[in-house]
Amino acid sequence: MRKFATAVVAAGLFFGGMGVAVADSSWHELVMETPGVAFEGKYQWQPTNKVPSGLHLKGQLRDENGNDGHNVYLRTKVEGYAWGDLKGVQKKSIKVDKVFYDGAVLKTKKVRLHACIDRGSLRPDYCSPERLFSRR
Repeated sequence: MRKFATAVVAAGLFFGGMGVAVADSSWHELVMETPGVAFEGKYQWQPTNKVPSGLHLKGQLRDENGNDGHNVYLRTKVEGYAWGDLKGVQKKSIKVDKVFYDGAVLKTKKVRLHACIDRGSLRPDYCSPERLFSRR
C-alpha cells in the first residue's frame, strides 16, 4: 500500500510539473498598435532546453498608414542589452518569426517590445505602449 501511495504522489508531481511547463511554453495572443502601425500575432517562451531559449514572436507587422511617408519597426530590448530594431517595410506588411534571447545565459528572463513609426530625425518616433514579457 505504501508503494502504491508513493507512486501516486510521484505521478501527481510529475504531471503537475508537466502542466506548468506546458503553460509557460504555450502560445499567447499579442496585439500592439498605435495610429499608423500595428503588430498582430502570438508569442511564447521557448523551453530552456531549446537553443536559443528566449521569447519567440510570430505575426504580422503592418504599416497602417501607407501615405504618411514613414517606415515602421518593432523596438526590442533583451535584458542587459541595448534597444534594437526589427525594421518593417513602408506601405506593406512583413511576417515576423523571431526569437529574442540573451546568448550569454541559458534562460532569458525579460524582453521589452514596442511597435513604432519612424518619423525621421527631427521628430520623435511614435510608439505603442511598452510591453514587458517576464519569464516565470
